[in-house]
Amino acid sequence: MIHYSVVPMDVIFEGADTYEPKFMDIDLGGIKMQIEPLSGFQARIVRLYSCNPQDYLKEQYAPGTIISYSPIVESSLT
Repeated sequence: MIHYSVVPMDVIFEGADTYEPKFMDIDLGGIKMQIEPLSGFQARIVRLYSCNPQDYLKEQYAPGTIISYSPIVESSLT
């Protein structure tokens, strides 16, 4: 990839080496997907894991879409 800019490379890529996203895999509406939790009960869709081509045509599941979700914490206590 070639990137032409008058801005120094150090400024463009500042913080890129320390960025560590926290991804989660969920099932939403029968479609498995990878999300990146944001603040509160919101998350951004990163990618779909579906094998059905029709799932990729649904706007509500497009990568980058912000969704609402409620995380479920499973307890190992018996």
